[in-house]
Amino acid sequence: MEAFYGNSPGQDLAEIVSRISMDDLYKILGKDIISLVEAISDSKDNNLTLRRIATEILREQAVTLMARRDIQKTCFNAMSEGKLTELVNRLDVKNITAFHSLDVTENTKTWQSFLGFFGIDTHEAVPFTLENEQEDVRANYGLFPHQRHVADRVCNEIRGGYGRVVLHMPTGAGKTRTAMHIVSRFMTASEPSVIVWLAASSELLDQAADAFQNAWSQLGNREVSILRYWGNYSADLTASSDCIIFAGLQKMHALKMRDRIGILRLAKSVNLVIVDEAHQAIAPTYQEIIDILTETGSSNALVGLTATPGRTWSDIAADEQLSEFFGGRKVMLEVEGWDDPVAFLIEQGYLARPTFQRLEFKVTPDFQPYLKDAGKGDDYDSALLEALAEQLGRNVIIINEVRRLIEKGHTRIILFGSSVRHAELLAAALSAVGIDGQVVTGKTNSTSRMRTIRMFRRASKKPIVLCNFGVLTTGFDAPNTSAAVIARPTKSLVLFSQMVGRATRGPKAGGNKTCEISTVIDIDLPGFGDIADAFTNWEDVWHD
Repeated sequence: MEAFYGNSPGQDLAEIVSRISMDDLYKILGKDIISLVEAISDSKDNNLTLRRIATEILREQAVTLMARRDIQKTCFNAMSEGKLTELVNRLDVKNITAFHSLDVTENTKTWQSFLGFFGIDTHEAVPFTLENEQEDVRANYGLFPHQRHVADRVCNEIRGGYGRVVLHMPTGAGKTRTAMHIVSRFMTASEPSVIVWLAASSELLDQAADAFQNAWSQLGNREVSILRYWGNYSADLTASSDCIIFAGLQKMHALKMRDRIGILRLAKSVNLVIVDEAHQAIAPTYQEIIDILTETGSSNALVGLTATPGRTWSDIAADEQLSEFFGGRKVMLEVEGWDDPVAFLIEQGYLARPTFQRLEFKVTPDFQPYLKDAGKGDDYDSALLEALAEQLGRNVIIINEVRRLIEKGHTRIILFGSSVRHAELLAAALSAVGIDGQVVTGKTNSTSRMRTIRMFRRASKKPIVLCNFGVLTTGFDAPNTSAAVIARPTKSLVLFSQMVGRATRGPKAGGNKTCEISTVIDIDLPGFGDIADAFTNWEDVWHD
């Protein structure tokens, strides 16, 4: 049987997948996807479904999968002799023997030609790469009246580069956007400026850097630099005297331990420090680095950011310590005539009115070893999150909840997985039951990410579920999103509230009157159920 293209050049991947063995199908899909599809499918014969999913995965993850020798061999064995010869000729290789020893990824032209032969967009041949550690941002970005008012109050508190203050805004009120307005205003008034934005997680830092690029390109009055210093980023922090530095608290602490003179030299030029997740500031090691950055130079302006919706979840002593660290000064979102700003935001259409669903799950006995250290650290470690992604019963609950939401009429749902693989697994399972599941993670190259997000934002009646991990918690604008499924546990109330916030855009902000938030509560995990409960306690919000 000839390939899909008949006498036309090239080979269709669906034709290849239709010919491969079940063992080879396992190589492409993985046991977890096959097990989940079998668990949720009503069909006794899932062969065609699995092969369709394998074809979709090969096309979507071609840059990664088609680069593997075992996947290449599987494809070659399933091709007709004529198509194999056609591929050899296309790549300008001497013969079949030379072809089998060829690394098709070594040369960009060969790699693009190879992928093009299988009908894969050759633009996808360019692998996803990290942004530059230093890049220039060129200079419109409005705020609602209540946001402008709170931004003005913060700027008054740190006028002239002095003073400490906490900016306290509820989820969905535009904390990050407001903060970027404050930063841009500060930089515009102070030339040159060195601003340091601190956070404990790479996820928050990545999204903050993206948000600043968007803000400064519209609000800025000159060209400034972004320096990234977290995770694998190690920009030279002295590379620019007019810049914003996005830095991890842990990495800055490590730098201080090995090069205290270098930190002091940097601190001498710092005009303003922003601390995302302000409660992190009172950890002893972090408090020291913040004090150095703010107290060494001629300016000592410090702004802490928090989206915590209430107080009852937290330790009163820690609250008092945090208040003391920031000089007892807090700027809250206040609206004249309203006691509760959240009620104002909902009633006036800035926020959608949320409905919360708890999806409780008890892990299987084999997961118990991961619970031993679950209470330690600032958040759950990657090994626990990866293992949680393999809990079949949990994944069935997630898929069934997505089905319920779609049956209720939701057409844009964002799903937060517990790992990259979990996001891919859930998208594949959704596809198996006829739901359009798309994937965006930190591994997704920029072309695919842009195409997927553009499709998700586009208004249509066809339901789309955007499965993601490590991205899209902030800096992601898709107003049509009316539901979120949170399948990623976290100890961070701020991170949890940011995930919730992706679905709470109200009609005045281009969103919906109501939204649904479904959270998987792993009842054995310490802390997470308390965070989910605290967030839903809207009546308690902001009342001193």
